[in-house]
Amino acid sequence: MLQEKTHRLVKNPQISARYLADYMAGSERARRTIVQGCKYQPTARVIQHNEAKTIVSKFIRDGEGDVWALAMRAKSIRDRLADTDFERDLYDHNADYIDRFSNVYGSISWPGAEITAPGNVAPLLLSGVKVTFELHFGLRRITKTNKVRVGVGMLRYAKGKPLPEATAEWQSALLYGYLTESGVEEGADPEHKLCVTLDAYAGKAHPAPGDAMSRFHNMEAACATIAERWPNVAAPAKAVL
Repeated sequence: MLQEKTHRLVKNPQISARYLADYMAGSERARRTIVQGCKYQPTARVIQHNEAKTIVSKFIRDGEGDVWALAMRAKSIRDRLADTDFERDLYDHNADYIDRFSNVYGSISWPGAEITAPGNVAPLLLSGVKVTFELHFGLRRITKTNKVRVGVGMLRYAKGKPLPEATAEWQSALLYGYLTESGVEEGADPEHKLCVTLDAYAGKAHPAPGDAMSRFHNMEAACATIAERWPNVAAPAKAVL
């Protein structure tokens, strides 16, 4: 009798921006776990916050919205009828995300810039590793000398705990490096304070640090190591491919 597959093999090195930030801030053991999880992806359904991220990112891009209306969106998700326990957990987790963001939204210190849509998002090839991005909003400002400065933002959320500062700095540095490497609108330059990782749990916007490009080059080196080790990364115990 054939066993049901538990994992999907990703043949070529690939990692998301989020997990690359976690990798850079993590211990050696955590790094091995992250890379293993990227190469061998579970086939079982997992709780994700896709609906919450869509609602929150739209709220951010629309500007000064009605936080009460945002809370009502959370309530409507929580009140949905669920056919399975998984659906019930999925609805509740997404509602929790939106509820929390609506509570901390007023405490967020935003950079002085126009909030826009993030535009087209393409993967970035770093030292043989495809790094994927899920950008949630853009930022744009014009200086007093009429120069255009731009940035992008990503949401992070973990129920019950704020995003570690070290992880946020790596992720924002990656965003700055991404814009620098991929190019932006003609005549515009990326700006550190406009490349932010927004912690939707703590209500804190983490800008890219001043050494963002140095960190970006460190991430390039880390990706070279990931690409080199990728063929030899073993599957999880008892995994069925």
